Amino acid sequence: MTNGLKQFSLEGKVSIVTGGGRGIGLGIAKALAGAGSEVMLVSRTETQLKAAADSILAACGRKAGTVCADVSDLASHAAIVDATLKRFGHIDVLVNNAGSNIRKPFLEVTVADYDTIMQVQLKSVFFLSQRLARGMQAAGGGKIINLTSLTSKIGIPNISIYGAAKGGVFSLTKSLSLELAPYNITVNAVAPGYVRTAMTEGAFTDPKRQEWMLSRIPLGRFGQPDDIGNAVLYLASPAGDYLTGEVIFIDGGWLSS
Repeated sequence: MTNGLKQFSLEGKVSIVTGGGRGIGLGIAKALAGAGSEVMLVSRTETQLKAAADSILAACGRKAGTVCADVSDLASHAAIVDATLKRFGHIDVLVNNAGSNIRKPFLEVTVADYDTIMQVQLKSVFFLSQRLARGMQAAGGGKIINLTSLTSKIGIPNISIYGAAKGGVFSLTKSLSLELAPYNITVNAVAPGYVRTAMTEGAFTDPKRQEWMLSRIPLGRFGQPDDIGNAVLYLASPAGDYLTGEVIFIDGGWLSS
């Protein structure tokens, strides 16, 4: 292995990926496993976890661990950490990817809608990161990588709660990078543009909307989970050791247009 490739090696590392059962989370998990990391997948759906673990084994020859848990239930966080430590012995990387969305006009949003999205998109990120950071502090370092969104920088109609939550993750990333730097813990984020997944499918149902979205993307295509996975790999690997407090937009150039 050349020195350049070693900079992207995760051999001997252990990564947790929340929402790792499908879509962007699975793309991230495959990128990390392909670079040598042991991976613990977290998802609410057992069948998705099994299929994801099978696909990682087929693609990378590595058997991923799985935890069936809902990260919006803060009581599940201890079980996620305990299961990972029991299987792999330590934790080096946390990827806060799990998310959900409710598409609804602002004037129709209910308190229940707000609480549901904020609980998974922001509150769970805060407290799972806090729990893992304590362990990373004791271990001498680690990496926390959050998934925010293009909507942390631009407004999109009918997803006001999602955009507010992702803006919160943007700000949280900046704050935690300062507080955790003394413990050799880096905190960064990746902000996908339009990536077609099961969760974002609602944005792709109208051909005119698809045409509008593509017209804003200089590279002329929608993102793929692998595009996001490769960015997370960079941040998780030694190549990204001197980067903290950054939010990398993987949007095909949207914000440049």
